[in-house]
Amino acid sequence: MASVDEFWLTDFGDPYPGEPASSRPALVIGPPDTFGHGFPFAIVVPVTTIRRGLSLHIEIEPTMETGLEVTSYIQCELLRSISRNRLIHRLGIIGDAESLAIAQIIRTLLNY
Repeated sequence: MASVDEFWLTDFGDPYPGEPASSRPALVIGPPDTFGHGFPFAIVVPVTTIRRGLSLHIEIEPTMETGLEVTSYIQCELLRSISRNRLIHRLGIIGDAESLAIAQIIRTLLNY
């Protein structure tokens, strides 16, 4: 199933205003594989194609590795836990530098 640092097409369903909606890419950031594949939840951050110029967003270029089709932005402030059943299919994987930048932003957001 899904592992940390993988992009997955994700069904976010019907949103409240300002939340991600429908099917869109998301980056899996947890839990680590040590929890086992039977763990029913994944912690994800949604991806958008809209450049908002926020320092909380990490730009990702489309490559064969990421599986993304256009320049996209990781929305770190929209971190959420979802059922693994919402993960539709794997798209690709994020690079080490971008993964580190996301981890730093999330640590700051959570004051952790």
